[in-house]
Amino acid sequence: MSNIDIGIGAKDRAEIAEGLKRLLADSYTLYLQTHYFHWNVTGRLFRELHLMFEEQYTELATAVDDIAERIRTLDVVAPGTYKEFAELSSIKETDSVPAAEEMVRILTQGHEQVVKTCREVLKIAQGGDDESTIALVSDRMSVHEKTAWMLRATAQ
Repeated sequence: MSNIDIGIGAKDRAEIAEGLKRLLADSYTLYLQTHYFHWNVTGRLFRELHLMFEEQYTELATAVDDIAERIRTLDVVAPGTYKEFAELSSIKETDSVPAAEEMVRILTQGHEQVVKTCREVLKIAQGGDDESTIALVSDRMSVHEKTAWMLRATAQ
């Protein structure tokens, strides 16, 4: 870390960035999974899910960039390899192509997990009085809660 002065101490910046790294890894893993399902979904809900998944992975692509840039703003190197993401992520990868209904269930769980990760990072950011990270994480939490709701509604 270099000597930056944004009103957040080096220790707090490091702790917040570690939380953001986990959020980035979860978000990137969910992005990859959603894109994978977009390519491979089949069945009677194909068109609806294909388009929904595209909307979701497109939104996640922007989100991972925002999260990584926040990590860099805190003067910490953002992770960017599959290996790092696999070590940091609490979302497990899918090894096969599940049925469409299972895809919806898996993605619902993924979005719910990101919400939980957001809540953990939010506490750390609040402790460090980091309003910018609080705003970013709160916005991400809202998006993932809404997306999980939409996926659950699709499954019913």
